[in-house]
Parts: sequence; structure tokens; C-alpha cells
Amino acid sequence: MGNVHTGLRVMMLGGLGALSACGFRLAGGGDPLPGVLARPFLSLKDPYTDFSREFEHQLENAGATLQGVRANSTATVEVTKDLVEQRTLSVSATNIPTEYELTYTVTFAVQGTDRALLAPQTISLSKDYSFDENVLLAKQHEADILRQQMARDLVAIAMRRLTSLK
Repeated sequence: MGNVHTGLRVMMLGGLGALSACGFRLAGGGDPLPGVLARPFLSLKDPYTDFSREFEHQLENAGATLQGVRANSTATVEVTKDLVEQRTLSVSATNIPTEYELTYTVTFAVQGTDRALLAPQTISLSKDYSFDENVLLAKQHEADILRQQMARDLVAIAMRRLTSLK
């Protein structure tokens, strides 16, 4: 029985080694934030959106200490656009929507104490989903899940751009 456990350990370590060799990293294990973002002030258009809450969470996870006052910060990250739009893609013969497209768009910029560190960046993601009025609650839940996933994906993109700052 001991040989089985040893064999499993060797296989797991070998698999982890192969994954790290190809550049694979666990989510959240990204590059560290630059020193200029050690104590950022986060200026949000709406602090209660999926993007805003996830962005704040990921900044803290990356080691940033968010400041409540702009004057105490090392930089200001300003989110000027945080918008989810829904568009009808197709309708049935009886003019009932059968497919929608969700588009999540955010624009943010980073201002240092004396200069702009990152010009306004606009990033956008779109996903479509089918709609059936007979399962309305399930389809509304599906749209909520898609919106939350798009917010997480947008935050990941924004965090990669922030880690590239000098």
C-alpha cells in the first residue's frame, strides 16, 4: 500500500512540474502589483457592480492596501465606465425573444501622484444565451451567472494591465 501512495505522490509532483514548465499558473497567482499600486485609491463609478466588487477584491488579494482618501494614495485607479447592456439577437415567429447578447464594458485609467500612469483603457466582453419564457427564472439566473463571469474575466484583464505598470 505504501508503494501506491508513493507512486501517486510522484505522479502528482511530476504533473505539477509539467504544468509549471508550460507556464500554467493557478488563478490568483498572477504577477505582483508594481510598488506604485501599493496603496491605491479606487474611484468607482458604482461600487456595487459585479466588476467593482471583484476588482476591489482582486486588488486586495494582490497585496494592495486600498485607501479611503485620495491624498493618502500612491496612485488613483479610476473606473469611468462600468456598463452591462442586453440586446435581442433573435425573436420567434410570434415576436418573442429567443436569444440575447450581454455585453459588459469597463473603462479605467491610472493616475500617479504627478503623472498619468495608464491612459484610459476600455475593455469589453460579449456573450449570447438562448431565452425561453417557459423557464424564465432559470434564464434570468443564467444571465446573472454570465454577467458575473464576464466581470471576473474583465477584472483579470485589468489586473494584467496593472501589473505591467512601472
